[in-house]
Amino acid sequence: MTYIVICTAALLVSGLTLFSGFGLGTLLMPAFAIFFPVHVAVAATAVVHGANNVFKILVVGKNADRDLILRFGVPAILAAFAGAAMLGYVSGFGEILRYSIGSKTAVITPIKLVMGVLMFGFAMFELLPVLRELKFDRRYLFLGGLLSGFFGGLSGHQGALRSAFLVKTGVSTEAFVGTNAVIGFMVDMVRIATYAVMFFLAKTAGPLPLDQWPLVVAGIIAAFAGVMIGKRWMHKITMSAVQWLTGVLLLGIAVALGSGII
Repeated sequence: MTYIVICTAALLVSGLTLFSGFGLGTLLMPAFAIFFPVHVAVAATAVVHGANNVFKILVVGKNADRDLILRFGVPAILAAFAGAAMLGYVSGFGEILRYSIGSKTAVITPIKLVMGVLMFGFAMFELLPVLRELKFDRRYLFLGGLLSGFFGGLSGHQGALRSAFLVKTGVSTEAFVGTNAVIGFMVDMVRIATYAVMFFLAKTAGPLPLDQWPLVVAGIIAAFAGVMIGKRWMHKITMSAVQWLTGVLLLGIAVALGSGII
């Protein structure tokens, strides 16, 4: 049952996030957390997420828009350092509210609340017709890169903000997906390296237990399969559909974050 749940989640989420550019880590971690301690779930998800990003680059990276990578990706990388470094600081902030939903304990913190509000606002830009027709001028890409990279380093939720900016630039579906994959990989490498240094200095890092690796590998394979299935449908997906998908996922994650569920 464990393998079925993890592999199904990885397959479906990976296929969907090929288009939206975010959500794999956010949506897959809870699946791991059903069966394992949170620290193991986070570590396992990080491995699957990183491997999936590499595979997506190999599959769709050639379609990436170089101008977007330079104007959005470079500031995102720089801001990711700052966000990851601040993670240790904000982790000390107190809780706003803690409550239970059945056996699930939800915790609302300042950073979750801020992120939830931001994502809810971006979701409205994708779902409301009046706002959906707006397009961000490319002169705002630098600011978008800073915001995406900073929050990516801080909380790992870089893709949602990144997609909200890139989806409005008027690029093709293929270029949108490829650019998202490349920038996501760049920011991931920066934040993971920064986390590793922080954990090493704090002596809190530990290897993923050996007995969990078979499940992690199964999740990676399922995620790869999801990318390949998603790629086959890429030419049939319009940017309008991507906008709706982005908006719905943004809204769902915003509510879950703001309410402390994730």
